[in-house]
Amino acid sequence: MSGKERYIEWVGQQEYVPVMMTPWWLDAVCAGKEWDVLLAENEEGQIEGAMPYLLRKRAWFKYIIMPQQTQIGGIWVTAETTADRWKIAEVCRQIKEQLDRMGLAYYYQQYLPGSLCVDAMRGLGFKTSERITYRVEDLSDLDALISSFSKNKRRQLQKSLSLHAERGMNPEDFYRFHVRCLHARKRKINYTREFLLVLERKARRLGQCEILSVCNADGQPYAAAFLVWDTHNMYYLIPCYDPAFSESGASALLVLEAMKLAREKHVNFDFEGSMDRGTAKHYKQFGSTPVVYYSVEKYYKPVFRLAIWLQKLREWKYR
Repeated sequence: MSGKERYIEWVGQQEYVPVMMTPWWLDAVCAGKEWDVLLAENEEGQIEGAMPYLLRKRAWFKYIIMPQQTQIGGIWVTAETTADRWKIAEVCRQIKEQLDRMGLAYYYQQYLPGSLCVDAMRGLGFKTSERITYRVEDLSDLDALISSFSKNKRRQLQKSLSLHAERGMNPEDFYRFHVRCLHARKRKINYTREFLLVLERKARRLGQCEILSVCNADGQPYAAAFLVWDTHNMYYLIPCYDPAFSESGASALLVLEAMKLAREKHVNFDFEGSMDRGTAKHYKQFGSTPVVYYSVEKYYKPVFRLAIWLQKLREWKYR
């Protein structure tokens, strides 16, 4: 049995694994690319930790990075291992030794908030950097939730009274709408239609996604968002807004409706990473709390820094 096959079996035995580390998610976001997994075992050969990863190749370089639309990765350990720091250190040591043997130029992943593996990887020579997402964990009282919004967001909700929210937007329509919204800002979309359709189909089959839209009385969309969730968190994965209707309050209504859905699912609402200052300012106005998580990286070949710099420059152009 391959490592990937063992991982698939192991995930099915766990009480919880984040949606972005599940085999079906990785199959979707890595379609056409190579993903695999490194396993850490105890003396009895039982899996105590695992690190799924996307392996990419460029020229003569091999490197590990996060897949598209994937905030969380890194090392996941069993609940029993989490309670024992020595076991966590041993899991990370095994993973590190396997990484060293892969002939990589670069390694980069973002670990789950609160992961104890971050300190262990730092101690093993990896660089860790703080990142921020914003979450709302108490969705039980909608009136109190709305009261926690900034005055500006409550004002926007008042403006949106003539609009209505709908669930079940067709993914093809969502993609075209997102392209149109970005084109209005002179930006290009960073994922393909096929990528979205595969991800939506797999997530829909498991009942773990929804596409919300906010429309006018004629059904014209002003804003929309692709949401995914597991048993702990709902992620505001891909939001988009038509800049022509920025004063309509559609963006505020979209967030509120997404939070209502998270409340129905009894999960936290996660804005899915908010390192951009403008975006972070927007999300903070919805009564959210900053949550720290960490990226873990290592340059095995220093020359690869140039390739990373060029990639970041390309991404910056599409913001």
